[in-house]
Amino acid sequence: MNELRRNFPLTEIQQGAMLGNGLAGATLWGSGNILNLTIGCASLWDHRGGMEWKPSQNYSDISRMLKNGETESLLNLFKCNWNGNVQRPSLIPLGRVVIRLPEDCMLIRYVIKMSSGEVRIIYRRNDAEYTLEFCCDMNREAVFVCRGLTDGMTLELKSSWELFQGRDYSKFQLCEHNSLKERGFEPPQFFRGRMVQAFCQAMPADPSFALLLKRKGCEFSAGFFRGETDPSKLAKRKVPSFQEIHTKSSSWWKRYWKNIPHVKLEDPDLDEIYRSGLYKYGIMSNPSGVTPGLQGPWIEDDRLPPWMGDYHFNINVQMCASPGYRAGLFLHLRPLFEMVLSWREKLRKNARCFVSIPDGYMLPHAVDNRCTCMGNFWSGTIDHACGAWIAIMMYEYCDYSGDFEFLKNDAFDFMKGIMNVFKAMLMRESDGTLSLPVGTSPEYGEDALWAWGRNSSFQLAVIHRLNRYLIKAAEKLNLPQDPFWHEVEENLPVCSIYGNGKEREIGLWDGQVLEMCHRHHSHLGGLAPFGVIDPDDPDWTEIISRSEQRWTGMGMGQWTGWAFPWASQIRTRLKHQEAAVMLLKFWKEYYNNAGGGSLHDARCKGISIYDFRGEVMQMDGAMGAVTAIQDMLCFSHDNVHCFFYGIPKTWKKTEFHGLFLPGGFLADGCFEHGRTISLAISSRRGEKLMFKTADSKELFQSPTSPGELLCFGLRNGVFQRQEKAKE
Repeated sequence: MNELRRNFPLTEIQQGAMLGNGLAGATLWGSGNILNLTIGCASLWDHRGGMEWKPSQNYSDISRMLKNGETESLLNLFKCNWNGNVQRPSLIPLGRVVIRLPEDCMLIRYVIKMSSGEVRIIYRRNDAEYTLEFCCDMNREAVFVCRGLTDGMTLELKSSWELFQGRDYSKFQLCEHNSLKERGFEPPQFFRGRMVQAFCQAMPADPSFALLLKRKGCEFSAGFFRGETDPSKLAKRKVPSFQEIHTKSSSWWKRYWKNIPHVKLEDPDLDEIYRSGLYKYGIMSNPSGVTPGLQGPWIEDDRLPPWMGDYHFNINVQMCASPGYRAGLFLHLRPLFEMVLSWREKLRKNARCFVSIPDGYMLPHAVDNRCTCMGNFWSGTIDHACGAWIAIMMYEYCDYSGDFEFLKNDAFDFMKGIMNVFKAMLMRESDGTLSLPVGTSPEYGEDALWAWGRNSSFQLAVIHRLNRYLIKAAEKLNLPQDPFWHEVEENLPVCSIYGNGKEREIGLWDGQVLEMCHRHHSHLGGLAPFGVIDPDDPDWTEIISRSEQRWTGMGMGQWTGWAFPWASQIRTRLKHQEAAVMLLKFWKEYYNNAGGGSLHDARCKGISIYDFRGEVMQMDGAMGAVTAIQDMLCFSHDNVHCFFYGIPKTWKKTEFHGLFLPGGFLADGCFEHGRTISLAISSRRGEKLMFKTADSKELFQSPTSPGELLCFGLRNGVFQRQEKAKE
């Protein structure tokens, strides 16, 4: 499948065909004879408001307030710093190009050519079909171009100032204001000529921004700029032709798709999820762009983005980045790490305030692109798993890509700094064991005073995963190991166990079992994503079974869009193959809009309690769904690769080619009618190979040498090693 198609009408902004280059994004949407090009920017921040960490926000005092029930003191501690009537930083909407076709024209469908990044808008006139072509500069310049205009078509440039009025989104607490004027913006300055239109929008505390629209014959170009204040001068800028941009864009997309693993799936829905997701991933994670927030670069032009478009580090950012590992798109992961590392001074200050140590890093769960904390949410702000998860991702990037220079120069220091904060938080009990006296499970109980406990399972899982990676990193770099890391391995539980004897199950924290349906499956984080609990370990079988049954019994009525891919990943690890598939198909049906946009809330009534806010687009669900499909083919934990755990036995044939795995491995595989038919695994670095397949209990192990190709297949009905060859 090299094309994505949707039929008009598409009446909401986020239903449109997606273009972009990581910095800027555009959607093409509309109905009848009106086509809209909404343009957004992933770095257009109004930086006012937010919260800076203070010494009073320390772990000791927070723990005391929680234990003593000091509700008002705790909530006041995390209030935002108001700037006028602005509480929090926010991404700002940009503007729109309105393309009015002749009255006798009708929009029919869009077609995205994923191989070249081109969008074609098909319209009908007099029983014949015609095409408008669109593409985007995939380099840093934020320019969108169109070809196919006729004399009867008109163009109008509109600013977000005039579009963003009269829609009451703030009542849902998704944003603060319902107009830019309400947020303290002045009206933009416009220039309107016969073939050129431009506006410049001043910002209260940040550089101005501008949009330029130029028409020439059958083409137009729309460009985004920062720092411009005079629209008449902006109108004199030269803009590229369609052919210039199309040539560069096609070349970029050809390189992008060249080494991405080819996957053949039995189910057409999953096939579309995988391929369309990787197309969107290419746009939103483009290395020449910026790190994507909740909506990537696709910001609506008639509202502030939901949750200010910020960086949520308790799953959302991580899920957005996750497809890059097994797709081998390692350069697409670097902007995230470079952004976080650019905050090191602020993260060290946070750690000094939080646990009074000079060599730690502390990352709150929701921030802008300067790491200003969004505030007003104590349980998320103190969730140290946020920084640990990023440290884990840094190590995994090094392990997949072989970039051990980055491990040595940057990642190892960051990993140690994060663990040093946990070291200060952990407490030694009288029996010699370690415990985490106060921890949270992301958003369980929101910010209620009871939403915490001893030994949060989510926190324990992330500590152990980071700890194991620290030990491995020190071994790879031949550097000293902190004895505390080995104490953690020996004396800190990997999760909180609720109940006794044969009634044991995984709790959220000590004494707290799952008592409600919840969108975060955090207490099961030891299974996925952190993989510190092996579902094949017989010592865990009954515990996992009871935990899964309770989780299932709570239902899905309070889940949001991104909860479904995460649940699919957990089902894959439990070999609940049909459930793993069903969850993704359900997500596609009820958490995607008419144009294939990934939704936070259900698109119709009766699916979830989150169904009342209209279309709230977030990219985490779409990216998590790609990762869940990759998991079905192969997931890994503690150097063991687990193949085909999520593929239903009823599927006739599933294949993948060129799947990237940790340890520097590259794998091809084939699975037919519930059996692994073949695996070919190339070792790029010569590390030890260990793997299991869904249809066998055997752990296959073999040393490798760099460049060695190991082949496995059926011989006389037995899956075994085949003849060894060199690549």
